[in-house]
Amino acid sequence: MEASILFFRACLALLALPIYLLSFLGIWQPFCKKIFFPFFIEHFSATHEKKAKKQKQELFRNLPDFRSPSGELKLLEIGTGCGANFQYYPPGCKVTCTDINPNFQQGLSRSMNKNQHVHYERFLVAAGEDLHQVPSGSVDVVVCTLVLCSVHDMNGTLKEALRVLRPGGAFYFLEHVVADRSSWKYFWQQICYPTWKLVFDGCCLTREIWKNLEQANFSELNLQHLSIALPWTPIQPHIVGYAVNAARGGSQEEAAGECKTAQQAGKKMY
Repeated sequence: MEASILFFRACLALLALPIYLLSFLGIWQPFCKKIFFPFFIEHFSATHEKKAKKQKQELFRNLPDFRSPSGELKLLEIGTGCGANFQYYPPGCKVTCTDINPNFQQGLSRSMNKNQHVHYERFLVAAGEDLHQVPSGSVDVVVCTLVLCSVHDMNGTLKEALRVLRPGGAFYFLEHVVADRSSWKYFWQQICYPTWKLVFDGCCLTREIWKNLEQANFSELNLQHLSIALPWTPIQPHIVGYAVNAARGGSQEEAAGECKTAQQAGKKMY
């Protein structure tokens, strides 16, 4: 099996040889971040939306439940990209957009113009693991979709999400993850891994993101594994759900215990 993976990896690398050469010359990364990746994400998002629309509608259905006592819903999105999630946000929602890549302006502007029911507060060029520009406990909801696959520090990103959330706020996620190790999908992920990561700006195919979510200090975790029909791609396995920040006064140990109890009880959103 290992030999087969190495052989097919070499074949795929040969097909992508021009990109490897551009990377070696220091040309690919700047081109990818400024031109290719924003273009790809905008068009891929349209395809992904068609396949995942039902799951996203169900995921974001209870967003209004997390409004603050004042009635406002302040939302921060990590890795906004081209704004594919805006259509699911409730009217009047106040959104802070963040992304480490500042080159999504064209696609983001188009999405903002299409979704004028949302109030856009500001755009921050920031990595998920460093949201120092956002005050602690200042937002009701944090959204992160198809982003944790490529952050440099996943635990740090989740820690920042918890920091900026108010007590009782929620972290919403939809992410592609590693496939079952006994499946052909996992075999395909292993073959694609090095070239995929290079071509798609650091996207990792084999992360067990649900484990990081389980270990974070959320008081409640609602998570489901599912498969999204994206034929011939190595990113069909997904997780979707939301996690709740512990209410003020609860200890981290209590939060972890409550989260574990909720998972053992099979507490899900679907």
